[in-house]
Amino acid sequence: MLRLEGVIGGGSRLGGGSLTDAGLAPLIESAFGKGKPKAVALVINSPGGSPAQSSLIAARIRRLADEKKVPVHAFVEDVAASGGYWLATAADHIHVDPNSIVGSIGVISASFGFQELLSRQGIERRVHTAGEDKSMLDPFRPERPEDVVRLKELQALIHRNFIEQVTARRGARLTGEKLFSGDIWVGQAGVDVGLADGVGHLVPVMRGLHGEDVRFRLVSPRRPLIRRLGLPGVREVIGAVEERALWARFGLGAP
Repeated sequence: MLRLEGVIGGGSRLGGGSLTDAGLAPLIESAFGKGKPKAVALVINSPGGSPAQSSLIAARIRRLADEKKVPVHAFVEDVAASGGYWLATAADHIHVDPNSIVGSIGVISASFGFQELLSRQGIERRVHTAGEDKSMLDPFRPERPEDVVRLKELQALIHRNFIEQVTARRGARLTGEKLFSGDIWVGQAGVDVGLADGVGHLVPVMRGLHGEDVRFRLVSPRRPLIRRLGLPGVREVIGAVEERALWARFGLGAP
């Protein structure tokens, strides 16, 4: 059992508790390499995050699964959305709870504009760059139409990569419409459109596949020391706010 819980992205920016390929690498290697497992179960609870880290983690899981010839099952808890669903596609079979949220196959960028606030406060912002696009989407200046066009081009590329990952892994099992619109599905509805294979929980599903005597070995990352002590710094507080915003998109609080 490999537990993948939390926001996907750079740990230093999100309080040190997010999922990264570098941080998970030894755990993934252990899950596939220690004790010759009959199968690996991914227990996923993630609202998404970095598309690059999602791709790297999923690719590492698939590489080891193919090398070791070990089947992979994903079990979704509250949510496997956006990058969290990208992780789920690394599995050969995806199982959901009746209340699990899956999908959100899209790309989002959100920010604020502060240029009027600075003006009212009499603050002059000074930015000097080498390269006319170096300050693209600067939140302290008026939004430029050409910046928005460029951003949408970048988002389209990432979205296409996400779609290719899902279609490559799910193939003919995908039967629903508007699967790549960013929409989400709950429980059986996700099964009906092909984003998941069935409703079921880890222990009964794995016992049904491997017998009542199946034994489970949990592999999970340790929480950062600063979180275990309950003493967040400024960076951790900011990261926690960002993390909660991601979970809140799906009506959930951060674990």
